[in-house]
Amino acid sequence: MTHSALPTVTLPSGEKVPQLGQGTWWMGESRRAFDEEVAALRLGLDLGMTLIDTAELYAEGGAEEVVAEAVKGRRDNCFIVSKVKPENSTRAGMIAACERSLKRLKTDRIDLYLLHWRGPPGLEETLAGFEALLAKGVIRYFGVSNFDVGDMEELFRLKGGDACASNQVVYNLRRRGIEYGLVPWSREHGIPIMAYSPIEQGRIGRDRGLAAIAARHGVTPSQIALAWVLRHSDIMVIPKSSNAEHVRENRAALDIALSEADLAELDRAFPPPKGARPLEIL
Repeated sequence: MTHSALPTVTLPSGEKVPQLGQGTWWMGESRRAFDEEVAALRLGLDLGMTLIDTAELYAEGGAEEVVAEAVKGRRDNCFIVSKVKPENSTRAGMIAACERSLKRLKTDRIDLYLLHWRGPPGLEETLAGFEALLAKGVIRYFGVSNFDVGDMEELFRLKGGDACASNQVVYNLRRRGIEYGLVPWSREHGIPIMAYSPIEQGRIGRDRGLAAIAARHGVTPSQIALAWVLRHSDIMVIPKSSNAEHVRENRAALDIALSEADLAELDRAFPPPKGARPLEIL
């Protein structure tokens, strides 16, 4: 599989995927916005952001339908991530949920299939579902989302749990708790993090703590926030945008080099954690 010329993150298998991808949370909610959302994702693909994250939860599968249209004719150049709802994470439930997602995505495989967050089914049962899907060839890798250190350690104690390819969690300037425990643990075990909501659905761009730095670089505050997450070369980042201008801004954030002075100023405005915090979930 070939991907873009963007910086890449290496999965445990050795496969490289673009560090900067595209999210789809809140896409597929309105048929009136469908064409605009498809166009935004296609522009992102043109710019090299060929990793697309979606989920059966988003618009009850509507976001997956947006993705299907966006990748039409270029599926083999894309890395599609989708997620199963916790209530569907039994072995039988996952097989059925994955089949529905494949139908909506109009593809024969999902590159990375994640458990959206932990639910009542035990992790042994969920792992059995992942293994069945891997054996069928309908997913290429499995992973998790919204798992803290304790969850990951529990997963790794189970047979086959260490085949997890990624953990998707919220990470941005306002939500830095994972830096204390989860980031070091993930690096030690070679499990790349995928950061969702890196600009807090755009809200972080209104924070005054970013204005001066953005002005110095001649970019938007949201681009500074995104560049701050992207400075971690081993973290995948999946901002969502259905606006063409914002898609271009997201891509341009890769070209922003934050100085030590910038980073120190950001630490003062958004202090790093001094101890363990409960994992935040949006």
